[in-house]
Amino acid sequence: MLGKWLPWAGKIALTVGVFAYLLANVDLADAWRQAKGMDIGLFAVAMVVMAAQVPIGAVRWHSVVRALDGALTLPRTLAVYYIGCFFNLALPSSVGGDAVRMWFGRRAGLALSTAVNSVMLERVATVLGLILLVLAMQPVLMQRLDALPGAWVFPALGLLGIVGVAVLTQLDRLPQALHGFRAVRGLVALARDARRTFLDPVVAGRTLAWAVVGHVNLALVVFVLARALHIDVGLLDCLALVPPVILITTLPISISGWGVREGAMIAAFGFVGVPAPAALALSVIWGGIIVLTSLPGGVVWLLAAERQPMAEMRGEA
Repeated sequence: MLGKWLPWAGKIALTVGVFAYLLANVDLADAWRQAKGMDIGLFAVAMVVMAAQVPIGAVRWHSVVRALDGALTLPRTLAVYYIGCFFNLALPSSVGGDAVRMWFGRRAGLALSTAVNSVMLERVATVLGLILLVLAMQPVLMQRLDALPGAWVFPALGLLGIVGVAVLTQLDRLPQALHGFRAVRGLVALARDARRTFLDPVVAGRTLAWAVVGHVNLALVVFVLARALHIDVGLLDCLALVPPVILITTLPISISGWGVREGAMIAAFGFVGVPAPAALALSVIWGGIIVLTSLPGGVVWLLAAERQPMAEMRGEA
């Protein structure tokens, strides 16, 4: 039990600790004044743009499912993906939402290996697309800033990402003597599916393109929110600064990215002259929009034909 709950306790402690530090070092009165002056019309526009994130993610996942010959229609993929978004809020990390997506994909008719591998490979493609977007925008960021600290980090991550995908596609070359182990058989199947996803130019191009579109869409949400809060940043600033924030937030070290996202936003937007209280207000409202646009996934879950008591997830595994 201790081993099971210790990681969650650590995430909760980090989230609370980061927020405590920010609250002690950021002028909350200024942040509140910034939030109170928000343009409600532009906030509504940001909500609409954020809502588009769900179908974008569903199409990205469906691209991988199709590559693996999975018989899951796009409307059903959208429903299952939305359920996963909801459980990203309800469970301690996005990994929980992915597990729910695997389970519902299995209940919707996918083979177990397809349900599991399609979600894993979609996640890999999403992160790789994010890294590629960060690399593409780094020259813009370097022009904007006199000195970019740690400029080598993102090219290194790009190289590691490409090497990681290459290694992933070759895991079935592990010694034949190891193939008797269940975990190794899973890796062999994952490697074969990874080749179908990343070594087919059409599938890889389509999946990575949708990954990049999703991250650009998130940057657009932040840009619209910044305008709503009367923060003077441009669209290029958001395209350059938001992807690294997303990349840092994907680290599974806090609860749904809270705390880590706020600290990263304050640091990133500080480079272009945004005061910490304004960046904090921007980040918290962005997080709130993510929550609001994910909540309807709970209604989809309640109405889902495949819904069974969640205890069955253990039996299915």
